[in-house]
Order: sequence, then C-alpha cells, then structure tokens
Amino acid sequence: MSTMAEVKVMPYSEKYARVLEQHESGYRAVSPFVRERLGDGAVAELQEIMSEGVEPIPEDASDEEKYEIAYGNWILAAKRAYSFIRERLGEDGIEQFVRAEVEALKRKTSGPALLLLRLVRAVSPGYAFKMIAKRSLYETQWLVPYSDAEIAERKVEIYAPRCKILDFPGVDDICLVGCQRAYPAWMAEQLNVRMSFERRGNSCTITITPLG
Repeated sequence: MSTMAEVKVMPYSEKYARVLEQHESGYRAVSPFVRERLGDGAVAELQEIMSEGVEPIPEDASDEEKYEIAYGNWILAAKRAYSFIRERLGEDGIEQFVRAEVEALKRKTSGPALLLLRLVRAVSPGYAFKMIAKRSLYETQWLVPYSDAEIAERKVEIYAPRCKILDFPGVDDICLVGCQRAYPAWMAEQLNVRMSFERRGNSCTITITPLG
C-alpha cells in the first residue's frame, strides 16, 4: 500500500543556498581531478571556461530570482566541466570522474547523521528506509521540482512532470552521468538504497527502493 507523501516545502532561500553549495562543490571535485591527470594549466583553463558567461546575482533580487539565476549558472558550469573532461580524457575520463563524484558525495555526507542512520538500520531496516525516503523527498526539491510523490513500505516514487535540468540545452551529461549514475552509485554505497530513473521526454520518475 502506498500513500501520497506530505513533504515540507523547501523555501527558495534554501534552494538558493543549495545551488551555490553545489556550484562550489563542483569546482572542488573537478579541479583536483583535472590537476592530477592534466596539470595546473588545464585546471586554470577549465576554471576560466566554467566561469565565462556566469550571470551576476543582484543583491536586491528575491530569493526565487537568486535561485533561478544561480541554477542557470550551475548548469552552465557543470555541462562545461563534463564537456572538457570528455574532450581531453574521453569516455574513460568520464568514467573516472563519476567515481570521483561518488567519493566526493560520500565524504560530504559522512558524519554523525550517517552513523545514526546505520544504527537505526541495524535495529529497524524499514524505519531507516523511511528516514532516507523522507529526507530524499526534501533534499531533491532544489534540483528537480516535482508534483507528486508516493511512499510505500519498500518503495518511493517521485514524479517530476518537467525536469528543471532539461529546460536547458546540452545537458545530457548532467542528466545521464551526474544524476543517473553518480547519485545512484552514492545512494547504493552509502545509504544502501537503489535509485533508478525513467525519463520520458522532459519528465522523469525517480524510484527509490531498499537494497537487500
């Protein structure tokens, strides 16, 4: 039996902060990766490419306006980073970068909250899954605004009628590599859940189920 999820709405002020954090963490993940394989000169070149055309964010703009501008800036920088890696390092480079992204996510989310989750899972796997499900429903709002979400005993479905990422051109790597490969690998390795995607045009259904 599934129920429609009642989820706290993430305010635009937090969405804006999350996008800025994601933008910054993208630089922190890609720079050492490129430096190790291509040297400091390539890092400087990539950072210049990623920064080109970034739209300034007016201080007097509303939180929603700041979020929208920051989201566009993040998309621009991320797709340029993927393109740079693909051009310089090929498909093997993309594969290696996925692994680097997964490890960066694991470092970012390790800590007391993860330890608590593991303790809860040891006692009640079902309750631990519900904790992950509800947190995921909240956390994903900055990235992919959705209209419906259902929680069952061992499954969560999130339906986004129009994925925000796909509103931008040239974002297949962000969608297919970042969202559909890096995030599921991290969820499986650190949270012990499976995340899958069903993309139809510009809509997407995200399904989360426990592993084991």
